[in-house]
Amino acid sequence: MKYKIGVAVVSLLIVIAGFLVLNFEKEDNIDKDKYSDNGLPAVGNLTSFDESVNAFALKFYKEFHRDHEDNNIFISPYSIFTALAMTYEGARNTTAEEMKNVLSIEQDNESFHRYMQMLYEYLNERSEYNISTANALWPRVGYNLLQNYTNIIETYYGGKISEVDYSKPEEAAGIINSWIENKTNHLIKNLISPAAITPDTMLILTNAIYFKGIWKLQFDIANTTSREFKTPNGNIDVPMMQMVNTNNLFNYTENKEMQVLELPYSGDNISMLIFLPKKSFNTSDIVEYLNETTFYNIIDSMSEKKVDIYLPRFEIKTPMYELNKYLVNLGMPTAFSANADFSGIDGVGGLSISQVLHKAFIKVDENGTEAAAATAVMFVTAVNGDSNSRIIFDCDHPFLFMIYHKQSNTILFMGSIINPLLE
Repeated sequence: MKYKIGVAVVSLLIVIAGFLVLNFEKEDNIDKDKYSDNGLPAVGNLTSFDESVNAFALKFYKEFHRDHEDNNIFISPYSIFTALAMTYEGARNTTAEEMKNVLSIEQDNESFHRYMQMLYEYLNERSEYNISTANALWPRVGYNLLQNYTNIIETYYGGKISEVDYSKPEEAAGIINSWIENKTNHLIKNLISPAAITPDTMLILTNAIYFKGIWKLQFDIANTTSREFKTPNGNIDVPMMQMVNTNNLFNYTENKEMQVLELPYSGDNISMLIFLPKKSFNTSDIVEYLNETTFYNIIDSMSEKKVDIYLPRFEIKTPMYELNKYLVNLGMPTAFSANADFSGIDGVGGLSISQVLHKAFIKVDENGTEAAAATAVMFVTAVNGDSNSRIIFDCDHPFLFMIYHKQSNTILFMGSIINPLLE
């Protein structure tokens, strides 16, 4: 089954925060004129930016995974990309050129702006999903941002601007952390430490994202049993969900390195993709193998098969990740240096990024998945087979997974499970 959509469509992006939760039932009050017949934003001949978003997701995860391959991992590339995209709007000269190469998007690009705007509206207006995203700027009291910059953030990213008194670090951190917690259904807490706020802190940019999905075909809890899972440090017993000997069809593909399975959520437009290494391969091999070309090849090669599924329950609550090192390694060192140029934010310059912070959460059980993430960018003043045959998909060893928005062709979340019993 092919997901790659050639029409112009908005894409899920990320950097400063996480997907926000809508805790209330939303009315289906979507402006139908804004959307095409297939439910995608009606953006005319707008070029799709999903390749930029997914390319960033895959190359960032590859860089990040090298430092964390012995642990469970979970991040939202969408959140990180979105936060960086908002940051990029204010970058100039060498800083902008480096960020352009990392994000693969042009600055002052009206098509990209419209793409982000449509995506933001689409995610926050869809009544059939419990999914949402939010953005915000938190400038120091009395610190003036360029009107053109704030107009872009408000218009295309839905970003809210609220002044904060950074001379009171405990209070300032509390205000921003409360916003993040509220936007992620209380799953992401204390992203920003008061100690991270210094006398030089001028601006913090945040993104939040929240998702709760029910499996289209749910696992029967009565079938969940204790079963062996092979970790790099030995075998352990874990609660293993099972869906076997059914007539259900699942999108599936495989190659010499891996098996790949799609588990759809109710509504069909968001799925979990699981990349299960074959014998003699591991998650590091899969991460190194994946890029924007191989990823799309895998997606395009999937077809419906009968599959017997064994999947462990798992929950990941990440620590606070500082992402500076990985973004520098990808090619944007100037943004973190005294030579940074973010004069497009305040018209003056002298700002640099002190930290890019990220936290995420996911819980997978028989009913479905709940996931959230948040990103914060902190700025300071710069200082110097056969369809009838059955396939066994047995996740009894480490695997990679993604939560993937099919209509916009965007990777929202990514993770690796090394030990399902570890949080």
